[in-house]
Amino acid sequence: MLPLASDTRLPRYQQLRDHLLAQIANNRWHPGEAIPTEAALATEFDLSVGTVRKAIDALVAEGVLERQQGRGTFIRRPQFQSSLFRFFRFEAVNGERVVPMSRILGMNVVAAPSAVAQALGLAPAADVIHLQRLRLLDAQPVLAEDIWLPRQPFKLLLETDLDSKGPLLYPIYEQVCGQVVAAAEETLTAEAVDQVHGRLLQVPAGSPIVVIERLARDYAGKPLEWRRSRGHAQHFRYRIDIR
Repeated sequence: MLPLASDTRLPRYQQLRDHLLAQIANNRWHPGEAIPTEAALATEFDLSVGTVRKAIDALVAEGVLERQQGRGTFIRRPQFQSSLFRFFRFEAVNGERVVPMSRILGMNVVAAPSAVAQALGLAPAADVIHLQRLRLLDAQPVLAEDIWLPRQPFKLLLETDLDSKGPLLYPIYEQVCGQVVAAAEETLTAEAVDQVHGRLLQVPAGSPIVVIERLARDYAGKPLEWRRSRGHAQHFRYRIDIR
């Protein structure tokens, strides 16, 4: 039997849920990997299978785990790239969706601006890594991104050639730093582009652009990344199914 790191006033299934979530966040199991069976977990924690099942059910409902018929229960790997196409239409000539190429313009350690420190839950002016990235479609800039990361968990990125590892950052966070993005919150606004980002996007200052702010978290809810993406209004789209 292992002690459950949780508030002992909570029901046992809730304590187990909290304990399993902490272990997932600490990479005991990796995204896409199966967790032990309910019977094995019941033995490990000296709990009934019914109690274990309630804890697993809670994590499935929260989207942390997913059950696969006949195979077991797995750590769910979120698919964040779909959000790019929810707000922007990036297509090849034949109409096929394409992921814009990525070009890192700069990566520096800076003192966190107040909004960044607040979003990431850091002390004022704490060290953060600031990434500036341009996304291109057919060699034309379509997104300009400012990305901030807590320095300590992501310090290995400072020694990494990000452009050589492809256009998606979250797999790089996982492979290089062991940091897994499990969920994110996005806010969408519109604004007139300033001169700096107008030059990056190759549009006149004052042109309308769409701004998406994203706060990404790990499985335990800890903030990992805050980014602001500015995109051409001509590529913007919004779709929702109402039933």
